[in-house]
Amino acid sequence: MRSKITVVGAGFVGSTLVQRIAERDYADVVMFDIVPNMPQGKALDMLQAGPVLGYDTLITGTNDYADTADSDIVVITSGFPRKPGMSRDDLLKKNQEIVSQVTEQIVKYSPNSILIIVTNPLDAMAQVALKVSGFPRERVIGMAGVLDTARFRTFIAQELGASVRDVQAYVLGGHGDTMVPLSRLCTVAGVPIAELLPAERIEQIVQRTRDGGAEIVKLLGNGSAYFAPSASVLQMLDSIVLDKKMIMPCAIYLQGEYGLNNLFVGVPAKLGAKGLEQVIEVELQENEQVQLKKSADAVKELIDVLGIA
Repeated sequence: MRSKITVVGAGFVGSTLVQRIAERDYADVVMFDIVPNMPQGKALDMLQAGPVLGYDTLITGTNDYADTADSDIVVITSGFPRKPGMSRDDLLKKNQEIVSQVTEQIVKYSPNSILIIVTNPLDAMAQVALKVSGFPRERVIGMAGVLDTARFRTFIAQELGASVRDVQAYVLGGHGDTMVPLSRLCTVAGVPIAELLPAERIEQIVQRTRDGGAEIVKLLGNGSAYFAPSASVLQMLDSIVLDKKMIMPCAIYLQGEYGLNNLFVGVPAKLGAKGLEQVIEVELQENEQVQLKKSADAVKELIDVLGIA
């Protein structure tokens, strides 16, 4: 039997993700949005691409959560964009409201599903979904580290004129300014980047990675990234749907790992058919541990504002 994946939110990230899943041809997809007729129209358009691209994926657009029933995986991309005059806390609480409502409906119709959270601020919204759903931590995972790592790998590959396939790297911590790219462990075809680039250039690439999302927002003028974020979710889905046991950085609810407790923070994780199967603990140097703690503290500040600790 084919897997069933629901994507909540038919905006740029959500609809691009649905198209990517359809082309994988390993699951049927439901695209939910509150805007009348919009997800239905996008789904029909994608469905008609099937004969050309050779996929048989059933794509359903809907405004009714009942159509999402019995989903194996649910990806939550829906959220509220920040508007002029809106404070960070206002945006945070607005998206808390949205993610809470979505999660309640998903739990009602798909109580055994795995949740992947994409809505920003990512780490805090994953914590909202965990609390509202009552799911075990293995079934609530945030997408951030895959995206941040992809940006880091892209910039390194461009700098060295190398294939991105040869660049291995990890970015830990919260999805934001305090993320922790582990340049010490980054390699290109097995060679540490410290042997290939001067320290100051590596630090510049690290900073560009931290600013990766903001750089795209500035260039677009209106809107934010969606091609790389949707591809990052797809890698997580590949590992879960196909039980690949891939290890990738994800926002995970930590319970003692890395000395952190009861908080979503980006760390290397093994993903399989059950969702989170193992947190991989990398031995960090003292300065890296300090940076990770600083990043976790930034996430904790958001959690305190939401009152869900």
